[in-house]
Amino acid sequence: MKTLFTVLALSLSAIVSANAAVVVIGNTASGDMSASDAKKAFLGKGDSSVVVYELEEGNATRSAFHQAVTGKSDAQLKAFWSKQVFTGKGNPPATVPSAAAMKSAVASNPNAIGYIDEADVDATVKVILKP
Repeated sequence: MKTLFTVLALSLSAIVSANAAVVVIGNTASGDMSASDAKKAFLGKGDSSVVVYELEEGNATRSAFHQAVTGKSDAQLKAFWSKQVFTGKGNPPATVPSAAAMKSAVASNPNAIGYIDEADVDATVKVILKP
């Protein structure tokens, strides 16, 4: 029984640390962003001038990001965007396959935002939110 609790505690700490490592990035000229504004942007309800990029479905960083920022699981996010598209209220953000592609897309557009693992941040992008 003690081993079970130890495993659960370690699993929970790994999940928490995985969530803490995800950051929202913007172009180097971008200002900071609030958690509320990030949630709105990634759910298609924010400023329409902001260009949002997502990592592809199945990416662990994507799952961690949405749990921390939008409060949605992968299945909930997919259902949300299916409903938005079906009702004509919006389309999901463009997707990129990797952190490198995310940095490239965000760095090339001053209005773009995305998210990556904090360990992947370099001088080409700016951290605008640490959820």
